[in-house]
Amino acid sequence: MDPHEVDEDAPVFPIAVAAELAGMHPQTLRQYDRLGLVVPARTAGRVRRYSLAGVAKLREIGSLSEAGVGLEGISHVVRLREEVQELKRRVRDLEGELEEQRKRSRERVFAAGYGEVIAVARGQRVRNRNEIVLWRPRGVEPEPGDDDRG
Repeated sequence: MDPHEVDEDAPVFPIAVAAELAGMHPQTLRQYDRLGLVVPARTAGRVRRYSLAGVAKLREIGSLSEAGVGLEGISHVVRLREEVQELKRRVRDLEGELEEQRKRSRERVFAAGYGEVIAVARGQRVRNRNEIVLWRPRGVEPEPGDDDRG
């Protein structure tokens, strides 16, 4: 992590500061903590510490409340948004894994024989030469210098 980058999840704000930043009363933050809407980190002495991300979430909850959404509805919206964020993270992870697979598959060729297909690293040969089946679409002639013998 860049030393100049702010960690939005770092628990730094005491409840009074977080309440002021969110435009709420500290008692409201305590209620949201009890309900599990915004659960702050705790120090060794059990003092609540809010992060920038927590303050942003409190502001979002405040906006929903001002729009007339009740606590149960707010709770539902918060859970759904957290689920969406988790799914987005999972998609990013899977896309990264897929890209790695694609890179690796470009480095392999496939050999078929006796009813199975196996991956063979580029430049390597299978043990039994007659297991390889070379496939070309009909009408496609080999390029000059291509050798069908492996």
